Amino acid sequence: MTDHDTIFALSSGATPSGVAVIRISGSAAFDAAGFLVENLPRIRAMVLRSIRRRNKELIDTGLVLVFPGPGSFTGEDCLELQLHGSRAVVNALFAELTALGLRPAEAGEFTQRAFNNGKLDLVEVEGLGDLISAETEMQRRLAIEQSAGGLSRRYNAWATALTRSRALIEAELDFADEDDVPGSVSDQVWADVGRIAQEIDRQVVATQKAGSIRDAYKVVILGPPNAGKSSFLNALVERDVAIVTEIAGTTRDVIEVDLDLEGFLVRFSDTAGLRDTADIVEQEGIRRARLAADQADLVLLLEEIDSTPQQYPDITHDRPLLRIGTKADKHRPSRRDFDFIISVSSGEGLEEIRQAIIERARANWSSIASLGAGRLRHISHLQKASNFLQEALKGSQLDLRAESLRLAADSLGRITGRVDVEDMLDVIFSEFCIGK
Repeated sequence: MTDHDTIFALSSGATPSGVAVIRISGSAAFDAAGFLVENLPRIRAMVLRSIRRRNKELIDTGLVLVFPGPGSFTGEDCLELQLHGSRAVVNALFAELTALGLRPAEAGEFTQRAFNNGKLDLVEVEGLGDLISAETEMQRRLAIEQSAGGLSRRYNAWATALTRSRALIEAELDFADEDDVPGSVSDQVWADVGRIAQEIDRQVVATQKAGSIRDAYKVVILGPPNAGKSSFLNALVERDVAIVTEIAGTTRDVIEVDLDLEGFLVRFSDTAGLRDTADIVEQEGIRRARLAADQADLVLLLEEIDSTPQQYPDITHDRPLLRIGTKADKHRPSRRDFDFIISVSSGEGLEEIRQAIIERARANWSSIASLGAGRLRHISHLQKASNFLQEALKGSQLDLRAESLRLAADSLGRITGRVDVEDMLDVIFSEFCIGK
């Protein structure tokens, strides 16, 4: 990518479509469009115009939106042409733009120019990417908070407060003999530093929990063979996604299904039955079941109602767990250690379990909604900032404590892109679609 080029792209999705939006950005945008658009305004405007080839042959008639820089998304001179969404119209316009010396944009290049020109910081860029890919209501709400700058303001406020604290400390170090700099001025800053450290620690927890909103709330179905795990999954998603037989060990791999439950993306994982077996393939399936359970937000342990209670402490000891008794249509409940009793055949208990899962996902959301939460990338920088603040709070030498505050502020700056982040830019912008 080079910011010296003027770029163009179809920003409205694949053709054919009702309307095609072609975006143009760069220093030559207005000059190039002037060859194709009659009476092109050079001020911020939306006009209906004919779009023609350089030989004046009509391509189409449509809306032209003009955004002079720096008051545009990218900070450069920008145009949007809204035409009829046929392949022929779009291809004809692209051919003319290419002949005029413009080039097709790469994935995420418009957004990268917005970042380079200070229109967005890196946190807002990531939020915009999440908003584009959001599939559920909660994913949208999480992305909106981030892309609108709320999270960036929090990070920047912490960094600014730490910079001010460091300035007060360094003033004491450099001008301790001056009457207008009290010798105990640095004592005033440590209460604020401690408060910021606590807020950052809370932000780390919120960001970790946000993974279950952004990527999915992970529910893993465990249990012995023939406990009804696959039947339970099929009943929950209301279609046959897992093979169900009376043969023990039918499920050999982890089967995943995503559901939108009242705005929350929930990923259900059906797993191989847990038992001792000499079958190498089944052993691998059980290993994968254990791995899935280690990464779960919630484990559903299914057992047939009249079976002997099973314990799996190596799998479920640190995971939220619901015990579910199955095949209630065949057995009278004889155990009291089940959280739910279900029958796939009659549907008994299924809605109650669905609501229990939703409530747990909602509680997870409630714990982070007031804080907002970024991507997992942020966690390592937040943890580094927290560690530097602890060093500053516990230190004895004032100059070293001030340096710890500087390092903490720099760690926060790496989240927003204020401090050098060149090594991660290509990865982040490659996640965007062409035309954004």
